[in-house]
Amino acid sequence: MNRLLFAVLPVFALIQAAPARAQEAETAIRAIVAEQVLAWNAGDGTRYASRLSPDASFTNLFGMVMYGAPAFANRHNEILSTFYKGTRKQHVVRRIRFLTRDVAIVDIDNQVQGVKAMPGGMVVPPDGVVRTQLMEV
Repeated sequence: MNRLLFAVLPVFALIQAAPARAQEAETAIRAIVAEQVLAWNAGDGTRYASRLSPDASFTNLFGMVMYGAPAFANRHNEILSTFYKGTRKQHVVRRIRFLTRDVAIVDIDNQVQGVKAMPGGMVVPPDGVVRTQLMEV
């Protein structure tokens, strides 16, 4: 009987620890998303890209595909100094799904407020709010 008790306790400890680790990871992810909003609202594309993987890929709302953190940072510095200058971003995390212990998919409802004009003939909604969905890994 004592042997069985010792075998069950470590498994129970692992089961209890897993939700705590997941909650810690989710809290860290939400902090990163919040920091992105602060960086955008400060007009700082470099800071906005600071947590991006060096070899990341990114497809923007115009369908442009870019590779690498430097390209992402450069593009965001460009847009934050031109047509998105002075805009305010709002992110609402809709879902965080862990694929592995170290990899999560984060679905975000994104709003950019205060948009006055968009390039390429894109129409700005009457309320000046561009609404999109983001997926971050």
